[in-house]
Amino acid sequence: MIDYNQLTVPEVIALQKEMRKDLRFEIPDQQPIHTIAGADISYNKDSNLFYAAIVVLSYPQMTLKAYSLATGISDFPYIPGFLGFREVPTLLEAWELLPVKPDVVVLDGQGILHPRRMGIASHFGVLTHQATIGCAKNSLYGKYKEPNGLKYSFSEMHEQSTLLGYALRTKENSKPVYISPGYGLSLPKSLLIMKKCVGKYRIPEPTRLAHEVVNEFRIGKLKAGFKLVEQIPELF
Repeated sequence: MIDYNQLTVPEVIALQKEMRKDLRFEIPDQQPIHTIAGADISYNKDSNLFYAAIVVLSYPQMTLKAYSLATGISDFPYIPGFLGFREVPTLLEAWELLPVKPDVVVLDGQGILHPRRMGIASHFGVLTHQATIGCAKNSLYGKYKEPNGLKYSFSEMHEQSTLLGYALRTKENSKPVYISPGYGLSLPKSLLIMKKCVGKYRIPEPTRLAHEVVNEFRIGKLKAGFKLVEQIPELF
């Protein structure tokens, strides 16, 4: 894989434009989903050592079944719009540890809801050919009207007349999260999946649990590698 640390901003913009050509959204909406993963990164301030977690949950039950943990080094700076170049290499280390891949991966960031359609979920999806969804805590791109205050309410997010994602209310009267497909899935399917991932908290369960697990890994409570938490029939 290309060493992202050596690239300039114009070079990563050009690379995003090339990667965009490989985006696909062809998985049939009726294809069943049995497992869904959440992926997240953690690091200590002023450190280039990154900690990655991918948690695998049953779908739609949202029961934690397994997780993989890995570390990596990144010197690519934090620049909005280029998160994939900073975090995806370490996430791929955790991905390789999973003996069976989940049906869908949810990443903490944008999918196609991005100026060049290449948020971190699209970046990861293009490299792995894996169905992905971006679930971001903050809005990076696109115009929308605030959804009403009820849980599960949503509004469309557009670039001019092009639909790119949704602002989804996951908890009554709380700030929405921002949903967009990364790779493989249609816009409506991505929203439907994420609605079924909502629990008691603002952050949907896949990325919420990934965040908890990766922080335990960073502070030394968990060790790198793959861990089977609970057997999934015919999958692990």
